[in-house]
Amino acid sequence: MLTGQDLIIALVIITAGATVMGSVGFGLGLVVTPVLLLLLEPQTVVVLVNGEITVLTMLLLARTWRYLPLKPSLMMAAGGVAAAPVGVLILGSAAPEPLRITVAVVVLGLAGLIIFNIPLPWARHPWSGAVAGFFASLSITALSIGGPLAAFYTIAQGWEPRAVRASLALYFLTFEVMAFVLYTWIGLVHRGTFINIGILLPGVLVGFGLGSVLAGRLDNRAFRWVAVAVIIAGGLVLFGRELALL
Repeated sequence: MLTGQDLIIALVIITAGATVMGSVGFGLGLVVTPVLLLLLEPQTVVVLVNGEITVLTMLLLARTWRYLPLKPSLMMAAGGVAAAPVGVLILGSAAPEPLRITVAVVVLGLAGLIIFNIPLPWARHPWSGAVAGFFASLSITALSIGGPLAAFYTIAQGWEPRAVRASLALYFLTFEVMAFVLYTWIGLVHRGTFINIGILLPGVLVGFGLGSVLAGRLDNRAFRWVAVAVIIAGGLVLFGRELALL
């Protein structure tokens, strides 16, 4: 359980991560996971972060559901649900380092495509949402990262920022609930997990409020560049950390 100085650090970083996710619809895991890994065991961090994301996505969806592009969002959510059991099994049994490096490389590559405005025709096919949702869910449930993979798909659709945030909120909420049930089933959730989620909840609420204010001030162009900045920063931090551990 988080206490003392560790709790203060965790609250600060959770507030920062929730602010980012509240404004662009993703990024909490990218911001908080590298710091929480210095304070807690990796499996504990993954379960904790996914628990906080569940709460935050409920708030996001309640605010943005009117702008939800339903059919493609449901396709992405279906892919996420399908991948959740696989990701949970990876979390419980596999060494995550090679997977984190792979995800970081993919994330940085996708960010480059966005920066140079390189279109990907497959991103507009009906099945592409399910594929993006599957691989993003696999990364998030196993590693507590992968939000940029889902974000890239929504940005590639050319949706307005509120639609992007609504779609990502539905996607994250759907498979995060299932993943948390599976975490519980394999014994990764215990009393301390709920205590940690509860004591960090004020940071989530404050960050959500700040993020909502920022989101209201971002036009389409600014939203796109802020999202790209989050993707690149997260990919670089993840890649650098894993290389340092090799």
